[in-house]
Amino acid sequence: MVKHLRIQQVLQDKPVGENLEIKGWVKTRRDGKGLSFLEVSDGSCLTGLQIIADQGLPNYNEEIKKLSTGCAVRAFGSLVESPAKGQEVELHANEIYVFGWADPETYPLQKKRHSFEFLRSISHLRPRTNSLGAVTRIRSTLSYAVHQFFQERGFFQIHTPIITTSDCEGAGEMFSVTALDLNDLPTEKGKVSFERDFFGQPANLTVSGQLEAEIYALSHSNVYTFGPTFRAENSNTSRHLAEFWMVEPEMAFCDLDGDVKVAEEFLKYLVKHALENCREDIDLFAKFVDKELFSKFSAVLESDFIRITYSEAIDRLEESGRDFEFPISWGTDLQSEHERYLTEEVFKKPVVVTDYPKTIKPFYMRVNDDDKTVAAMDILLPGIGEIVGGSQREERYDVLSARMEETGLNPDEYKWYLDLRRFGSVPHAGFGLGFERMILFITGMYNIRDVIPFPRTPGSAEF
Repeated sequence: MVKHLRIQQVLQDKPVGENLEIKGWVKTRRDGKGLSFLEVSDGSCLTGLQIIADQGLPNYNEEIKKLSTGCAVRAFGSLVESPAKGQEVELHANEIYVFGWADPETYPLQKKRHSFEFLRSISHLRPRTNSLGAVTRIRSTLSYAVHQFFQERGFFQIHTPIITTSDCEGAGEMFSVTALDLNDLPTEKGKVSFERDFFGQPANLTVSGQLEAEIYALSHSNVYTFGPTFRAENSNTSRHLAEFWMVEPEMAFCDLDGDVKVAEEFLKYLVKHALENCREDIDLFAKFVDKELFSKFSAVLESDFIRITYSEAIDRLEESGRDFEFPISWGTDLQSEHERYLTEEVFKKPVVVTDYPKTIKPFYMRVNDDDKTVAAMDILLPGIGEIVGGSQREERYDVLSARMEETGLNPDEYKWYLDLRRFGSVPHAGFGLGFERMILFITGMYNIRDVIPFPRTPGSAEF
């Protein structure tokens, strides 16, 4: 009986003497005397499996000796201990079938290092490379860990809508969703009339599932949402995407201190999970991408995070004597250069910044007693900057209603949100973690476009 196994399982279990079927893509072929040595990968792990094909196979000359990088094959044979260095087992094939050929003259991936910029130009093939293949496995593993963390702690997952009529951030950087004919828009008094649109009102792609998650936090106590969010911000940088994934827990009967505690525990959990389950892939990045990777992990895992107020952070930055690209003063938002200075040069570990000016934060954050700041927090990591942003939510009806008007929102359009403060309101808090930024931290990769399968950026929406 022939057993089909993924290569990861073969290398892990090493069932020597068993007859196996392996399917995958050829990475290299080299020929010896009457033999061909094929390295085959199926994407299940970083290491490929060596398959030995001898000249006695019926298709040896016609096909096997013509195999090149990228060809898809199926190999049957017996697993044996390997006499070669660097591998413990190899497959001695008694049959090799070619599923699909890859012309070596035109196939763009060869056994050499390609720049990430080049790989972005062939995004449909880049998952076959060692680096992007490793990113894919790490991303999948961490996605599972997100659910594991919250499910183990009694959180319920809520599927919040991708299409929404509420602007969570109040910044207006949203993608409109419409079924109207853009070449023949219905108008009334010089403005587009959305009454004839699909939803009967303006609708957009969500920038956050937070507001909807709050509904369920105020009935199920602890919930989380994990899904795509969208930002129509014309930022063509290595840290911005138009479509990105967010993890957003919401917790009833929770204040800012409790919010920080869960967020810190969550970050430590994800780093530890990645180290325990993706070590081979992480070693690749530590060797070729970021040699400081493990020291950054240690800074997260082995100490409590530094906690300072926004005002204290501003003092540190002003006292630095640095000529920052973005000048800093109380009331301005922290930029990536400021965040990285605090984490990488001042404290050399993760930093939690709390109590930001209310003028630079969204309407839903709880106003502090000084009426100048809000109960907000950002967690900053070395090499990344902000990775988590959260707050205690404003649970007081009158204060929330006044904040809406103060920030230019119409309370009538958020009646349902205000109702949550009228009927059984409780203190509650939550945060958002940018999933791609977490992958950046774990891999040491520089550009956020290299840690999401299909990046959406200004002027680019392939696939």
